[in-house]
Amino acid sequence: MHQQTQEVKKSDCGCEHDHGSGLLPQKTLIAASGILTGLGLALKWSGLPESWQMTSFAIATLSGGCLVFPAAWKALLKVKLDMNVLMTVAVIGAWIIGEHAEAAAVVFLFALSEWLEGLSAERARNAVRSLMSLTPDTALRKLADGEIEEIQASAVGKGDLILVRSGQRIPLDGEVASGRSAVNQAPITGESVPVEKETGDDVYAGTVNGEGSLEVRVTTLAADSTLSRITRLVEEAESSRAPTQRFVDKFASIYTPLVFVAAILTALISPLFFGGEWQPWIYKALALLVIACPCALVIATPVSIVSGLTALARRGVLVKGGTHLEALGKLKALAVDKTGTITAGKPRVVGLRSLSDETEARVLALAASIDSHSEHPIARAVVEHAEARKVSIPKSFNYQSIPGQGAEAEIDGIFYFVGNHRLVHASGLCGEELEAKLREVESKGLSLAVLARQPHGDNPGEVLGLISIGDALRPDAQRALAALHEAGLKRIVMLSGDNQRTVDAIAKEAGLDEAFGDMMPEDKVTKLREMIARHGQVGMIGDGVNDAPALAIASVGIAMGAIGSDTAIETADVALMKDDLGKLAEAINLGRRTLGMIRFNIGFALLVKAVFLVLTFAGHATLWMAILADTGATLLVIVNSLRLLGRTREK
Repeated sequence: MHQQTQEVKKSDCGCEHDHGSGLLPQKTLIAASGILTGLGLALKWSGLPESWQMTSFAIATLSGGCLVFPAAWKALLKVKLDMNVLMTVAVIGAWIIGEHAEAAAVVFLFALSEWLEGLSAERARNAVRSLMSLTPDTALRKLADGEIEEIQASAVGKGDLILVRSGQRIPLDGEVASGRSAVNQAPITGESVPVEKETGDDVYAGTVNGEGSLEVRVTTLAADSTLSRITRLVEEAESSRAPTQRFVDKFASIYTPLVFVAAILTALISPLFFGGEWQPWIYKALALLVIACPCALVIATPVSIVSGLTALARRGVLVKGGTHLEALGKLKALAVDKTGTITAGKPRVVGLRSLSDETEARVLALAASIDSHSEHPIARAVVEHAEARKVSIPKSFNYQSIPGQGAEAEIDGIFYFVGNHRLVHASGLCGEELEAKLREVESKGLSLAVLARQPHGDNPGEVLGLISIGDALRPDAQRALAALHEAGLKRIVMLSGDNQRTVDAIAKEAGLDEAFGDMMPEDKVTKLREMIARHGQVGMIGDGVNDAPALAIASVGIAMGAIGSDTAIETADVALMKDDLGKLAEAINLGRRTLGMIRFNIGFALLVKAVFLVLTFAGHATLWMAILADTGATLLVIVNSLRLLGRTREK
């Protein structure tokens, strides 16, 4: 990751902002500007000497200006007129016409809004740190004589054999050489249910081994592992994402030069070409500059943005800056992860069926008795379901795990097993009729826990029941997706690491427009780039490490905050802290209202200025009336922007 140690960094809008004066940190300058502005206003209202007021406002203006004026100067050197230039013109104009309080307040609010937007500047670096912490630093390498040595993972070569014990993270990509186990691949693929692994299957660095022990033949060096590729994808996505230019920056690049040119032409044309007197036309040019003084225009953005950000924070939606709030309002399409976003992200029992004389309650009780010895996610789901149904769970003895297949135990003197399709085959109990039933469940993308009585004595054994386990749809998912369509999103697509069967079933139930399964992190990035090329502004919502590259490349990355990984939250532009997908529609609607508010405020301020400009040139308005109009427009813009706070109060 490239170190970002420069004093000046680029924000997402493409503008440069000084992050300190070189002597004082940014927060200190902003705090000083705000405190001194408040002090100046207090002095003004108390009627104390004007020199005290001016001193307070002057220091306040310079404190906030340290973060704005240098950026404006650099923009001018590049012949670029951005928001910083417009801001500087507004402050200088306010001081020239004697509006010291207005100048200090404007520069403070602008610097504050820019600082709030810059708080997420370090998220890419933090995201990479959290990614790299997922892989263990060491690996257990198996030597030719069978001895095990612990060495740095970076020192392991291709073809080396490493041992991964139960519960350990896999340090390197490889292929299972021996052993069976279920591996939790959620950090890489996002799959909600651990994947059974046996000889010949691929495993990935950063994933977690289950109850079995695995010997893995290393196929990729540490620097080229899947997790390392994800890290590089995040870095590349952060650096390649096209900057979003704010509406007011585009406006400033047109408005500022027009005002200066109009003032110069007003002062020169009549005296030079039509014999007009210099003094009245210079006065009119000065009036034009005063009327055009863009305080109301400058304040239109930060007040609206801060109001919108505050309103959403009250609703549990953390937006990392005004640029991202504006971008939310421009979204046309959305890509969503499955696990933890559309689904609950936790295996649970979704079906129970007796295939014998035993009742469903008895089937569940026997399965839970065996599974109570295991910490496997599917086993825990069975036990929790039994406890939720208040089923009496009998004691079991002589428990034995069968890695990659299930487990067996003795209950009331009889041996039972609970396991997957493979274990049923191995026991010889899988006939054509049962095979059809198992395939029916698996076709829905569900996992199976089959309960059977082991063959003993003259009893050939018997399958007693089927328990279906899946990642259930979040209760609010359908309502939230419908709200997103109502908010104006044209297309909502699911991108998931789960198998296509599971993804299709969930997408149909949730009401998604399209779904893509079996996707690795780089596949999600590719698909997202295609969507951006087709729709322009595309958001991505996810909660896992595997979603981080796609979150980084999206126009707006959105993380499920409370359950999401640190990497996803750091990489994203927006975090839904209450894990309520429905809040996203509110955020998009508020983003659109905020953008509309900014445009309305600018239009209103321009209309007021145009009216007084006509009056001035007609000889019916004076300079002080122009000052009053500018101040009045500024106050009305502030009051209008604050209305955003009242629209989204927590109910």
